[in-house]
Amino acid sequence: MTRRAGFALSLATVLLASTAAVAQDAASDATASATVHADRPGPVMARQVFGQFAEHLGHGIYGGIWVGEGSKIPNDHGYRRDVIDALRAIKVPTVRWPGGCFADEYHWRDGVGARGKRPVKINTNWGGVDEDNAFGTPEFMGFLERLGAEAYVSANVGSAPPSETAQWVEYMTSPNGSSLAKERAADGHPAPFKVPYLGIGNELWGCGGNMRAEYAADLTNRYAAFAKSGSGKMRKIASGPSDSNYEWTDTLMRLSGKHIDGLSLHYYTRPRDVHWNDKGAALGFPESEWASTMAHTLQMEEFVTKHSAIMDKYDPAKKVWLVVDEWGTWYDPAPGSNPGFLVQQNSVRDAVVAGLNLNIFAHHADRVKMAAVAQMVNVLQAMLLTDGAKMVKTPTYWVFDLYLPWMDATTLPIEVTSPWYHKDAVAVPAISASAVRDTAGQVHVALVNLDPNRSIPLSMALAGVSATSVTGRIVTGATMDAHNSFEQPDAVKPVAFTAAQVAGSTLTATIPAKSVVVLDLR
Repeated sequence: MTRRAGFALSLATVLLASTAAVAQDAASDATASATVHADRPGPVMARQVFGQFAEHLGHGIYGGIWVGEGSKIPNDHGYRRDVIDALRAIKVPTVRWPGGCFADEYHWRDGVGARGKRPVKINTNWGGVDEDNAFGTPEFMGFLERLGAEAYVSANVGSAPPSETAQWVEYMTSPNGSSLAKERAADGHPAPFKVPYLGIGNELWGCGGNMRAEYAADLTNRYAAFAKSGSGKMRKIASGPSDSNYEWTDTLMRLSGKHIDGLSLHYYTRPRDVHWNDKGAALGFPESEWASTMAHTLQMEEFVTKHSAIMDKYDPAKKVWLVVDEWGTWYDPAPGSNPGFLVQQNSVRDAVVAGLNLNIFAHHADRVKMAAVAQMVNVLQAMLLTDGAKMVKTPTYWVFDLYLPWMDATTLPIEVTSPWYHKDAVAVPAISASAVRDTAGQVHVALVNLDPNRSIPLSMALAGVSATSVTGRIVTGATMDAHNSFEQPDAVKPVAFTAAQVAGSTLTATIPAKSVVVLDLR
């Protein structure tokens, strides 16, 4: 992740072109209509799209995931039991680590061997605090084993030579026999680790080295050539663009497209986007900032569409994944917190943002094959918040729980005609939707109402769906900034949704304001 702005974004009208959303004036028609085409199945939505990001930043790792074996907080060999249990429940598929900006100053040897002998460094990117490297490669892999997740490791391109990346990959993946494999065995892991995904640097246009795209492409090719896995296929993910930097994508695909398996995209939603140090508050915000947050989130559709089109030019077979490995909301730091720790609360607004992004990724399942919300615990749009022995699940966590059927499911085309949500300079479609047929054959529909003020009646045609009943769950709240605190951990959580019916080939429902609804058709 970077600490500087990408590209300034306007509050222009945002339309969801990929779902054929047609906005209608609310004054003339306050209802929505849609058609699900189960008779025209689309690509599979890879489970890796629901990945997470864990950077050495604030209390994301230390206190959030790792407390050490001597901690009074209940732990499994140093890993928080409550965090492990919560993340296992939403079947986290991949975890990106160790960064972020931290990755391009990280030297893997600092995080192996006896913990008490590891060097203490300064985290120059995030708060200037001590980094004792207690959580290194063996600990990260142990974390993944407990989650049942895959490793997405970010290599240091900014401040380390290619040989360092090659040696790290050998340490992790080489079968028994090499000196580095023996070193791994001495650290308690005789069998090689599996590393399905390797990031070739992070934000090389920014904190990863302030590089030109041509130079970054040359380095990408060089590092990728020498990183050779000893235990299975390892997809190599190039450091891609931020926001609307289409020139970067064109250059990387033109010069590196034959040498990589994926290209990253980073985009953060900010209510205010003029000054990087004035993003807006996570709580207590006006409706105008709810609206700007929604408009900026919907620009993800434009970015994914245009970057995908450039990738299609060089890779029409879509072999190279678009990996949205940093996405989410970014607000001003919580009052009283270390500004370098990126602490922010997580509200119903964030839940709606999560639903919008996941629907967009579903619309582009042919190219978006992996993603990572930023971040997993205690940082930015986190799944979980901790304070000592306390832990709370955020509204964003519960949206990921709602979307579990989308993992490895077949996407179904969905056309939506929606009323507008108007506020000041913002005008956006109020309803976003996606639909899938899961691996067991059941159809599910996700509906997001981003209008914070009014419920919207919906009529949906079910083409190719034989359903006689519908059940569902909803995440919403009493206010725009309703959230879960350590004192009230269940203020926002899924509850049964009963305002939907099926009659013949038509589904009808009324979607409450500021909500994410998932319906299960039977």
